[in-house]
Amino acid sequence: MIIGGGHNGLVAAAYLARAGRRVLVLERLDHTGGLAVSARAFPGVDARLSRYSYLVSLLPSKIVKDLGLGVELRRRRYASYTPVGGTGLLVDNDDAARTAASFARVTGGTADLDAWRRFYAMTARVAAAVAPTLLEPLADRTAMRGLVGREAWRELFERPIGEVVDERFADDTVRGVVLTDALIGTFADPCGDDLLANRCFLYHVIGDGTGDWNVPVGGMGAVSGALADAARAAGAEIATGAEAVAVDPSGEVVFRDAAGEHAVTGERVLANVPPAVLARLLGAEETVPEGAQLKVNMVLSRLPRLKDPDVDPAAAFSGTFHINEGRDQLARAHAEAARGEIPALPPAEVYCHSLTDPSILGPDLRAAGAQTMTLFGLHMPARLFREDPAASRERALRATLASMEAVLAEPIEDCLLRAPDGSLCLEAKTPVDLEDEAGLPGGHIFHRDLSWPFGEPGAWGVETGHERILLCGAGARRGGGVSGIPGHNAAMAVLGGA
Repeated sequence: MIIGGGHNGLVAAAYLARAGRRVLVLERLDHTGGLAVSARAFPGVDARLSRYSYLVSLLPSKIVKDLGLGVELRRRRYASYTPVGGTGLLVDNDDAARTAASFARVTGGTADLDAWRRFYAMTARVAAAVAPTLLEPLADRTAMRGLVGREAWRELFERPIGEVVDERFADDTVRGVVLTDALIGTFADPCGDDLLANRCFLYHVIGDGTGDWNVPVGGMGAVSGALADAARAAGAEIATGAEAVAVDPSGEVVFRDAAGEHAVTGERVLANVPPAVLARLLGAEETVPEGAQLKVNMVLSRLPRLKDPDVDPAAAFSGTFHINEGRDQLARAHAEAARGEIPALPPAEVYCHSLTDPSILGPDLRAAGAQTMTLFGLHMPARLFREDPAASRERALRATLASMEAVLAEPIEDCLLRAPDGSLCLEAKTPVDLEDEAGLPGGHIFHRDLSWPFGEPGAWGVETGHERILLCGAGARRGGGVSGIPGHNAAMAVLGGA
């Protein structure tokens, strides 16, 4: 029994069915994929947006190969662009000289570029060492320390990442570019003793042994669609419109569909739902986490102009485009949000999927030069949207668009496409929206705070307090984002590591 037909549940279903197990997946929505889906978000506009999850890093090549997934993950040439006054910091994966020249313009020298190269050489070694362990039984703390080495253990696992970044880099812009990976979807102080930002950072730099963030060709729905196809081809039964309403530790699941309520018992129950939802289904007390992001989806009639005349907007927006994410700006926004205020100048980042993969646009939009744009806003915790969700969403959106326009040469609204009904192609989702629409408690995209990828040796990191119930979603010890890792590990736990 697998509760939830998101991508992790589909991975588990495919592995278990291929091993000869009888598998039933229960999905409350009328489609599979969870938040890893593509959607035509605007009426009459032929653009398939990755509405929620939008890039792929943590999905291991092994899972793609094992399950025969026909998905293409396309590399982005440009890692990032960060506007700074009339210039900007461009990180070009294919042109080291251009990257060096950009660092020199922004920082006034070579010291931060040298520090950047040393720092990311260290994270590359960590990625190569840690990524393979994510599909194995848990290593303990001592073994993990031995794998990553003394320097990386101290800098990434023991010291607050904010202190490390402040010590290694001098330039505020460079510091901010590094720190954003420690804050995506996580309301954390990067200098906090809880090291929550460190855990977030780690998962953003180790994906598949490289840390690359790649574009799913055809949109995120192509990934979840391939997983559903693999599960069904292996013999798994997938029931949509079937909502689990209760779980018993004995392995019995009560679910409701159009025909009424039913009870079915499985050898194991794999919960591809947040831990708070599983607690509710078990009749236990639930602890609701807090998400912290604003997601804005847009379709543009054209790319906006930049203040920097030396950078093509197509280059700037095909990688991660950082908006007011300097170190000091991040700290100021965090302090404002912690006081219960929507940040005055919200930090955010955008990228244009269609620049790397134009297939998500219909032929007329492609011919007209339209582009998709995805924005992810930081330091937008759910608490800011509880009292008046609609009004606070609008305030956060307006502040975020103003923040974006502060670094562009023209208003972004001048570039937005209009749907046939005259409406702007723009939608915003807050943590409260994700809670209400997608069933994510607190709108937390990782289901709960991320854990270190080590623990009790021999366990798979999917265990619960009940022998017959396993986690197979992002709330398991290892995974986060679109990875399939918890689904794989839950299946291996059932199969005894086969």
